[in-house]
Amino acid sequence: MLEVDKEELIIPEELPLIPLRDMIIFPNLVVPLFVGRERSISALEAAMKEEHIVALVTQKIAEVQEPELEDLYQVGTAATIMQELKIPDGTAKALVEGLSRIEIVEFTQTEPYFRVKIKVIGEEEEKDIEVEALMRNLVSQFERAASLGKPIPQEVLLATANIDEPSRLADFIAFHLNLKIDEKQQIIEAVNARDRLERVSSFLSRELEILEIGSKIQSRVKEQLTKTQKEYFLREQLKAIQQELGMSDEQAAEVDELRSKIKSAKMPKAVNEKALKELDRLAKMPQAAAESAVIRTYLDWLIGLPWQKKSKQKLDLKEASKILDEDHYGLENVKKRVLEYLAVHKLTEKMKGPILCFVGPPGTGKTSIGKSIARSLGRKFVRISLGGVHDEAEIRGHRRTYVGALPGRIVQAIHQAGTKNPVFMLDEIDKVGADFRGDPTAALLEVLDPEQNFAFSDHYLEVPFDLSDVVFITTANMLETIPPALRDRMEIIPYSGYTEEDKVNIATEYLIPKQVETHGLSQDNILIEEGALRKIIREYSREAGVRDLERKIASLCRQVARKVVEGEKKRLKITEENLHEYLGPRQFRYGLAEEADEVGVTTGLAWTQVGGDVLSVEATTLSGKGKLILTGHLGEVMRESAQAAMSYVRSRAEMLKIDKHFYSEFDIHIHVPSGAIPKDGPSAGITMATSLASALTKRPVRREVAMTGEITLRGRVLPIGGVKEKVLAAHRAGIKELILPEENEKDLELVSQEVKEELKFHFVDHMDKVLELALKPEKPARKARVAVKKKA
Repeated sequence: MLEVDKEELIIPEELPLIPLRDMIIFPNLVVPLFVGRERSISALEAAMKEEHIVALVTQKIAEVQEPELEDLYQVGTAATIMQELKIPDGTAKALVEGLSRIEIVEFTQTEPYFRVKIKVIGEEEEKDIEVEALMRNLVSQFERAASLGKPIPQEVLLATANIDEPSRLADFIAFHLNLKIDEKQQIIEAVNARDRLERVSSFLSRELEILEIGSKIQSRVKEQLTKTQKEYFLREQLKAIQQELGMSDEQAAEVDELRSKIKSAKMPKAVNEKALKELDRLAKMPQAAAESAVIRTYLDWLIGLPWQKKSKQKLDLKEASKILDEDHYGLENVKKRVLEYLAVHKLTEKMKGPILCFVGPPGTGKTSIGKSIARSLGRKFVRISLGGVHDEAEIRGHRRTYVGALPGRIVQAIHQAGTKNPVFMLDEIDKVGADFRGDPTAALLEVLDPEQNFAFSDHYLEVPFDLSDVVFITTANMLETIPPALRDRMEIIPYSGYTEEDKVNIATEYLIPKQVETHGLSQDNILIEEGALRKIIREYSREAGVRDLERKIASLCRQVARKVVEGEKKRLKITEENLHEYLGPRQFRYGLAEEADEVGVTTGLAWTQVGGDVLSVEATTLSGKGKLILTGHLGEVMRESAQAAMSYVRSRAEMLKIDKHFYSEFDIHIHVPSGAIPKDGPSAGITMATSLASALTKRPVRREVAMTGEITLRGRVLPIGGVKEKVLAAHRAGIKELILPEENEKDLELVSQEVKEELKFHFVDHMDKVLELALKPEKPARKARVAVKKKA
């Protein structure tokens, strides 16, 4: 081992050169150096034979094993070799101390080692206030780096604080920083001390930023670990406390079970967080606490809802058409619209279309067609009846603060269905009422709006539920009571009453087989002839639908079932002749509305919630002072129609050949039978005018004619609604001719061809034409006028 005194050395102009890999040696620093390459060992030995001084320059790329001239930086350090130690494996270890910065001027030798001419770079020391500030800042930064975890020995920090020379301070700190080789090279190439300090400070600032970020990350991780450990410790404490209170294992098992169910329920993120929050409250609560039962029930509802579960559907339009035909007879327009609805759904795979609303009389198949839609879609079917619902909470649910609170009917039905995409029928939507508890139809606005129901809010759940996959269908008997805002969200599909032929087919194909099976009979026990069936339709039921008809068939089946049980073995045949033995005397008269042509009695047509109906309007004259008496539970509009009819007849007194002063000596009484039933609307206007004209002229009204239409003061006949229902009612009652407003001729397109063939239609635009068609011509022998008492 050799030892050399640094003060006795003078740096020669030509030195052996050792290329360095992955390190830079700064002046005034003592560093151990491992030498392994053949050239480097030769250069070290040559230096030891000369002045013990060697040039140390760093390679640009550390991986190069045998560097050439272009692979080396131009600026490096001249260092004195303080000690040398040869190692048995052929390598050597040297302890070197940097003397000064040098620049390579020329390569004088490359084999067997590099030898170079050098130029010593003088260091520009310039210590002013700014340099002093830079030095202090650099020391402060270095200490800050050490405090953030940089592996810097304490003695290095002390040495840093004692260095007064700017260039030496910069070199010392740069050596101990974890910098890249090219960054350290920039520092060693900086001649000016100020520049060197600024460069080191810049690199140190970046290093500090990295250290601070690392410290924050480490602190956050440590905090999380501490929190987890704290929670674990507290849970263990809680378990111990619960064990002491005697409520541990059972409640812990329940909480674990609920946690597992919440995880498997696949709730949306926000809902899952809410459920876990409530579960944590439950876990910290005594089992006997009153609120714990409320939380358990709430969690059961959240877990039980089908957040992600859907029915897998396979929509075949031909199969859907077949199902609709199997389940329902007739209703061609309704079936057509339903199939269009399903076709659009198949193409778009979304149901964000209109909400279908089936409107029509009871018993016409509105509810059952919803079941058929569900069957054709392969979805679950749920139905709720809204008839008589007055409380908004029935739709949206109650807040959990109320005793016995539950979700609304919508959420309950979804829970019952078990899927989030059922066919959902809202029955009797026209019979929803409003009172001090709120308006349920207002809550339905959100449910039935495709743009809003993807986040339906139930007061009980307090979290949104997606209803956008639900197929909503509504039913109603009339539109007038549905609020306009709710009606606007639905597409109205009208249902009309069935014709006699429709009812015969429905009874034969659906009702009779169904009731025979329901009553435990077979086709060998009972036979209902077509004639008996028609007689039931005509004389024992008068309705738009088939519910009453089904009840009558059920009555027949019950009586036959009793006879079978009593020992009757032969097949019981029900005919027109023996029908009264089972159902008693007929309840309705079928045939002409009136048995004979009568004065002052006209057959009118009315629309009701159960379809069309016929009604008689009677008028008579009484001695009096011109008073108009109206009876029969008439509404305000119908009374005004009677006034208009009276004014028309007075204006046509001369044409009708009646005394124009008749109203001053006689009272006119108009009565509409079935006085207990309220009646209203303008469509009886021409009927009352005809009865008035008949009573005053004494000309009978033709019994085979029925009419409907609104009248004006000038005698114009205005269009009315419900034409199809009224025509079917006239057909059921055996009417042969109908007088309708001219503008209603287009509505006959909805009436089946078989009905139109059996009726004769007259379309009128003025009351004069009505009287011409309805009144019998006056007899020549009798002057058709009202005798008026002469004044004395």
